[in-house]
Amino acid sequence: MLINGKAAGACGGECFDVKNPATGELLEQVPRGTEDDIALAVEAAVSAFEGWASTSPQQRGMVFYRAAGVVRQRKEELATLLTQEQGKPLAEARNEIEGFAHVLEYYCGLAGSLRGDFIPVPGNGYAFTVKKPLGVCAAIIPWNMPALIMSWKIAPALISGNTFVLKPASSTPLTNLTLASVLNEAGLPAGVLNVITGSGETAGESLVRNPHVKKISFTGESGTGIRVAELAASGMKRVTLELGGSDPMIVCDDANLESAVAGAIRGRFYNCGQTCTAVKRLYVFESVAEEFISKLKAGVRNLKVGNGLDNNTDMGPLNNSHQMEYIKELVAEVKEKSEGRIITGGKIPSFKGSDKGYFFEPTLVSDVPEDSRLLKEEVFGPVLPIVKVKNLDEAIEEANRSSYGLGASVWTKDLDRARMGCEQLNAGIIWVNQHFKVAPEVPFGGIKGSGFGRENGPDVLSEYLETRTIMLKT
Repeated sequence: MLINGKAAGACGGECFDVKNPATGELLEQVPRGTEDDIALAVEAAVSAFEGWASTSPQQRGMVFYRAAGVVRQRKEELATLLTQEQGKPLAEARNEIEGFAHVLEYYCGLAGSLRGDFIPVPGNGYAFTVKKPLGVCAAIIPWNMPALIMSWKIAPALISGNTFVLKPASSTPLTNLTLASVLNEAGLPAGVLNVITGSGETAGESLVRNPHVKKISFTGESGTGIRVAELAASGMKRVTLELGGSDPMIVCDDANLESAVAGAIRGRFYNCGQTCTAVKRLYVFESVAEEFISKLKAGVRNLKVGNGLDNNTDMGPLNNSHQMEYIKELVAEVKEKSEGRIITGGKIPSFKGSDKGYFFEPTLVSDVPEDSRLLKEEVFGPVLPIVKVKNLDEAIEEANRSSYGLGASVWTKDLDRARMGCEQLNAGIIWVNQHFKVAPEVPFGGIKGSGFGRENGPDVLSEYLETRTIMLKT
């Protein structure tokens, strides 16, 4: 834990193990934060608030700028740590660490845009609006993209003058703790950013309930998100919920099939399929389905599964035993109920050391019925269901059947088809001839069961500021 700029909570008390999901190796033991620990972290954030809020946005931005430089210098060290605790290949970990630095630099650039408005009011003089930070903000983040999602939460909050308490996932706290230390070394005052390790049931609930916390940003599973919203409502707290998705990818008959195949492979199997905006349902026009599936199968079979620390690894392990058992259960259900045909994959890979980690082959399943769990649930793992459709109308109808609404993509050379997809697909972000990329410059978030509120982009600053109106009559 990191409270008031210092490491806290030795493992003489209750702790939990952080293990490498590729090997089962114990990396470190981390304190299991209690309600008292949360109270201390929030108290530190409260004490630091006035000083940080009175610091100019440009000075706050310079802290980000210096920290981003250090993160880039230490990229290899940080990426290795991230791979060890999360499992993703080093190339993906490097990309995520670069992403963390880029988000800090982006909000550093927005520091000068924190301003209010001047409004003439005929007959009543003038009105001004000023923007004020909320106070102590908090976030609960998942294990799939711990560094990047940390930056999405803390950067807009801190640049706006708020202080912060972060609760990382129990299986991936080490990179978050190290990055918080980098920010402190770059000049972030003690108490402005605090990190509490612990379970959701204890540390998470205590954080949401704490009366001094004014805003909660949560990324994770839908049931937990609903619980967060319920607890926050009683304290009139602001809430942002990003609850995952079941993103559809639609491949039309005029699409560039090579590009679409590459997009499907990256979109589904990046980070072992453990990404909110991953391609989780694939709808392909019947007229090109055979050719597309053949190319897709060949590409997927070329993926090298292994320890993320090996340079030739394309896909690492699942992060934890729960995810492993879930994926095995889904694939077993396909086989037992004949709910689709496994084209490739569908089992634990066989290589030296594969029995020590949470490895599963990248898997393609065709002819999936509409009531399959593969299409109804958010499948957080390397299994891609494929459905053949007659046309775009049918594809959009099937895509919108999901209770989720995070992302979607349509692959076509026809502008009218692209426009139709953008207008009719029910999702918070829609890509055309691409999928998966989320830049810090654009708003990100979902609709329907994927939550509410937005992250990233300049507009997110309003989520961490309150507007006060001043009426002046001369």
